[in-house]
Amino acid sequence: MTTTSSNDWADKAERAIATFTQAFLSVFVISDLSTAKTAMVAAGAALLALVKAWAKEVLDKRAA
Repeated sequence: MTTTSSNDWADKAERAIATFTQAFLSVFVISDLSTAKTAMVAAGAALLALVKAWAKEVLDKRAA
């Protein structure tokens, strides 16, 4: 398991919130799905952004 500083988690949280907002607004505006379905799509995108950030961090530490 990797250790991260609070700044790393703040960055990841900021990215997740930005991804959620962008996904929510784009799906809501383009396809006009119900709000609950749109929120679920956005939450999935935000989760994937967090997984990507974590995986990049782990792979960078292993390469070093």
